[in-house]
Amino acid sequence: MTFKKTIRIGTRDSLLAMWQAKWVQSQLSRLYPACDFHLIPMKTKGDKILDVALAKIGDKGLFTKELEEGLLQGEIDLAVHSLKDLPTVLPVGLEIAAYCIREEPRDVFISKSGQSLNNLPAGALIGTSSLRRKAQLLHYRSDLTFIDLRGNLQTRWQKLLDSEMSGIILAAAGVIRLGWEERITELIPDHLVLPAVGQGSIALEIAAERSDMSTYLRALNHLETEMAVRAERVLMRELEGGCQVPIGALGKVQGREILLQGLVASLDGQRLLRCAVRGSKPEEAGLEAAAQLLAQGAREILAEIR
Repeated sequence: MTFKKTIRIGTRDSLLAMWQAKWVQSQLSRLYPACDFHLIPMKTKGDKILDVALAKIGDKGLFTKELEEGLLQGEIDLAVHSLKDLPTVLPVGLEIAAYCIREEPRDVFISKSGQSLNNLPAGALIGTSSLRRKAQLLHYRSDLTFIDLRGNLQTRWQKLLDSEMSGIILAAAGVIRLGWEERITELIPDHLVLPAVGQGSIALEIAAERSDMSTYLRALNHLETEMAVRAERVLMRELEGGCQVPIGALGKVQGREILLQGLVASLDGQRLLRCAVRGSKPEEAGLEAAAQLLAQGAREILAEIR
């Protein structure tokens, strides 16, 4: 009797996180039928604290720390993350082994009445706990009002139905992955709201010493996605930003170049700094974009927020 090698995949236990982990599991099972890929769901700090705005509880490893501790202690062999949850500086001894192909990176508006953002009445109540989304939407329409909205996607959807909110803002990727496309009122264009750094991509993190895992996961790396999101993460790193500051970015590979858009906004949306740069390398594009935003006054805006 031959025994299959077991590889343990760590994941958050939300419906969306499990969808992502199961997708990774199915891809690896197809590539390596001689291995048994076993899911290990975990709860993170961000999953447990749902009654406080993210900006008030910090964001260093809010949705990743428990998984990363599992990697460092050898309890799991790889961790599946939404890339936008991963801090730009990883704990010593860990690395990203693969950036999976990116789903639609932008945000969507889900309206209770079917009205678009542009057609909402003055004072309409929008649910989101993202400072990035609030700031950009206030710049677009200063008459909108916002309420913090936490929880997994099913919880947010139910809160919309049970409340006086006119609509909620979510990442398109999660909505699409759960098969909720029919609930989308509009895909928000990137000239209106730039997405979070890395939004739409799944990252596979491993212990740096695990060259065996690096070999397994190489086949799931999508080069265009990697180039784009690495540029975005360099921009974020240089601005010393995290999930809870109004920083947006979107990289696109065009031919042999990376087109990188970046944004920093004040919380009230009154000041909004933008840049767009081209570079042949992710590091180059990210550094140039950060330099342009800093030259426009990004440091002062971010210092006020912190």
